[in-house]
Amino acid sequence: MNAFVRYGCFFVYKLFYNFHIEGVSNIPQDKPVIMASNHRSYADPVVLTMPMKLPVKYMAKEELFKNRLMSWLITSLGAFPVKRGTGDMKVIEDSIEVLKSGSNLVIFPEGTRSKDGRVGSGKTGIALIASKSGADVLPCGICFKGEKLRFRSKLTLKFGEVIKAEELTVEEGSKTQLKYVKKRIMDAIRELAEENTEDAETNGQIQKL
Repeated sequence: MNAFVRYGCFFVYKLFYNFHIEGVSNIPQDKPVIMASNHRSYADPVVLTMPMKLPVKYMAKEELFKNRLMSWLITSLGAFPVKRGTGDMKVIEDSIEVLKSGSNLVIFPEGTRSKDGRVGSGKTGIALIASKSGADVLPCGICFKGEKLRFRSKLTLKFGEVIKAEELTVEEGSKTQLKYVKKRIMDAIRELAEENTEDAETNGQIQKL
């Protein structure tokens, strides 16, 4: 996201919501990371990029780039096109290239939005990308109560402690290690995102690998 759009979005969010950011000191400034976050709304990529100094990229289906205005907007916000149906390896290769280029990469491991703030079990793709890229993972939590944001409702963006790449290595073909790394990342996200969610502790206990 370019600086003009980023600061403009920050101003709008401070105006319309009770918006707070926590854990900014946990954000690495010297190298790109995988920003692994829970998913609450379509605006999540915008929220996540506001405090970042390094460029931020995230995947978007290529159909969204057909409209010129939409293409300009989401490109300004850091989106890059991904062609659906090309297979997991293409997505992994694109992700690694983004990180190599010096940009942070946003990933929503759940793959879908949560309506109540509880974090799902996630998909192992996050573990595969983390392992093959050799990048550190920055856990992120987007927190607000209810299904949708309302005017002046409290919105908190939290950044946790970085999970180092050496903690995320997976041997080729090891499904057990993939599940373990995925759970390690999802637990870190859940700790941030569910802090103020009712029954979060109980929910965390029943999450499956």
